[in-house]
Amino acid sequence: MAEATPATPAQHGAQAHSDGGWALVPVQTRSERFTSTSVDDFGAVSGLEFEWKFAPVARFSQLLSGTLDGSELSGQITSELADGVTLSWIDRDDAAIGGAGVPEERASANAWSSFSRALHIRVSGSVSGDSVVRVSGLGTEARAAHTVITAEPQSSGIVILEHTGEANLSENVEIVVGDGANLTVVTVQEWDDSAVHLASHFARIGRDATLKHAIVSLGGGVVRVNPSLQLVEQGGSVESLGLYFADGGQYIEQRPYVNHVAADTRSRVTFKGALHGAGAHTVWVGDVLIGPHADGTDSYEQNRNLVLSDGTRADSIPNLEIETGNIQGAGHASSTGRFDDEQLFYLQSRGISEEEARRLVVQGFLAEIVQQLGSEALELRLTAAIEHELAAIRAESATAAESAE
Repeated sequence: MAEATPATPAQHGAQAHSDGGWALVPVQTRSERFTSTSVDDFGAVSGLEFEWKFAPVARFSQLLSGTLDGSELSGQITSELADGVTLSWIDRDDAAIGGAGVPEERASANAWSSFSRALHIRVSGSVSGDSVVRVSGLGTEARAAHTVITAEPQSSGIVILEHTGEANLSENVEIVVGDGANLTVVTVQEWDDSAVHLASHFARIGRDATLKHAIVSLGGGVVRVNPSLQLVEQGGSVESLGLYFADGGQYIEQRPYVNHVAADTRSRVTFKGALHGAGAHTVWVGDVLIGPHADGTDSYEQNRNLVLSDGTRADSIPNLEIETGNIQGAGHASSTGRFDDEQLFYLQSRGISEEEARRLVVQGFLAEIVQQLGSEALELRLTAAIEHELAAIRAESATAAESAE
């Protein structure tokens, strides 16, 4: 298992962090952040730290500092696996654990320190069809979980992680994509309204390997899923996708990080979300680091937010660090706004009502992500789920209109 990353205590270490000394000598690049698998190496979270400054820390304080139930979740997991995909439980000291990444913050480290056994999903050969692992029935007790997904060299497949019901969960998900493999991992959050879910995903992408990583967050009170994607071998490629719909009082956060370590690597980061209702709050912080040896890198990241009502907030911060000038291209973009008046006018000019035009615009806006997931069954289900969200908004508007009369 990986240990704490060596660092100069006065700049990156736990003692300086807990004393506030980190602010005196700021970390200059994302790759220099302190990492450790032990929660004791991280200072207490005040909510002022950059990685926590947007989040409602009081709503999940137990996951940061409290004792977590790290027992095996075998009773809360069901699965439908395609031929070539296996599922097993492995001990903490198994060699498969710690190969994709190490926690950079306290919640992730608390989960890593607490879990007893990890769920191991292994993809071998060319797999046809979806493999779905469902997590449900966790209850409200603070829990920890750890999942490892391994794609053997030259293999291919789709793994979908689905989450429903109640939860108060902090987890780590490791993804190791072997040389020449082609893997899609989709995590879907459709929790109950009161659920809290903090997740860190770590991915290591091998030589000439491809990973499509997608986060779909539609339910839950607080949902924070942050992927760290490492392109460590030449020719690796990653597509990081995100789809979210935040309702009133719901907090959804994503901080995708793509680290181009090796030469001739490619990344595309595309996150799109809609917000409706008082207190709906989304956060997207995108980090792309192109290292000094990542010649030939081709990278682009973007975040688009569609605001459907007053009282919402969308924070969107793209970051790009480039340490070599010999690249194919790199860029980033961010936008947050209401409906495009020209789109609405065009649809209404063709006899479509304003209400239906708005529904079509939202569906079309989010469909760009849904259609890239690679699973027809999941695409149909998510399209229906988005339509359900929009139907609830229309019903709410109709009720408000009747009350105003």
